[in-house]
Amino acid sequence: MKSSIYGELIYTGKKVIKDSYINFNGNLITGISSEPEGVVLEKAPVITPAFIDPHCHIGMIRSGEPGSEAEANDHIDPIIPNGDALDSVQMDDAAFTASIECGTLYSCALPGSGNIIGGHSAVLRNYGTTTTKALIRRAGIKAAFGYNPMSVREWKGSRPYTRMGALSLLKRRFDDVKIQAGKGEPLTGDDQVILDILEKKQTLRVHVHKTDDIASLLRLVDAYDLKITVEHTCDVFSDEIYRELAERGISVIYGPMDSLAYKVELKHDNWRNIKPLVESGVKFGLMTDHPVILQKTLYLQLRWFLRIGYTKEQALEIITRTNAEIIGLDDILGTLEKNKWASFVLWNGDPFDLGHYPLSCYGEGELVYREK
Repeated sequence: MKSSIYGELIYTGKKVIKDSYINFNGNLITGISSEPEGVVLEKAPVITPAFIDPHCHIGMIRSGEPGSEAEANDHIDPIIPNGDALDSVQMDDAAFTASIECGTLYSCALPGSGNIIGGHSAVLRNYGTTTTKALIRRAGIKAAFGYNPMSVREWKGSRPYTRMGALSLLKRRFDDVKIQAGKGEPLTGDDQVILDILEKKQTLRVHVHKTDDIASLLRLVDAYDLKITVEHTCDVFSDEIYRELAERGISVIYGPMDSLAYKVELKHDNWRNIKPLVESGVKFGLMTDHPVILQKTLYLQLRWFLRIGYTKEQALEIITRTNAEIIGLDDILGTLEKNKWASFVLWNGDPFDLGHYPLSCYGEGELVYREK
């Protein structure tokens, strides 16, 4: 059915349009125009693209459940390449509903950072009724550097006690798989994932906070020719390493902001660290790392970018267009334009002003939330 929704102000993810209609047929946008092309379903002061959280543990560490039931990390071994975040997600996590009510309709759930390699990511519709129906696609393999993998020495397997120990275990696994593949020997599912990483068929999504941990990661990239994204970087407070990432074409998924600096490797964490991030020219998105900060607060982090001079349009593009681009969703999400999913949020006023909130949320052309 052809449908239209009117917005006084529409942030498309690329530009701002006034007094226009978003037109869609089924789950796809057919265009934005000054006149409706179908039944006018609603009118709103402001419309934005649906927000995307590119790095979180929603559905794995669940609202209302004790920490003993959390499923972001598995204690069985430091390297579990064929682990799958999707298998630990439970869609009845109340956080999904809370996120939808605040405009975040899509998540990339990842294994946690206790494992050197934790396994497959899962890009989800937050409004999915089951994990099978929620799954959209995959967006890389989770890895972790720095303090976290060496802090869980009581877990099973050959656990590292130092950063060099963690890297040594990873290099050993990489080398073993290269030798095995070179001999034409059959590979297990785990080893096939490692080979896919080594052949750049999979992006390694690397948890890392400190500058020198990023430097170690880049040495690994040079040694094994890896395809990576750098995730977190909250302790980085100069632009030098970011400029190197920009030169290499490596993207950053930054954050979470507004969390407690709960470990020593975050001792330099400060909202002002986004200034060198921005000035470096590196491509970056923004995460919540839910539940480190709650996913429903994703867009509230944008206030810090306004504080350093971003326009509202530029800020919104971080959690819409850029997040979609970095995790490979930009063919279907991130902007409001023809042939993209009809996924957007209707606001009762400026999202950046206190007291304004979503009136309705649409996912793929279907109403998934309406303010009561």
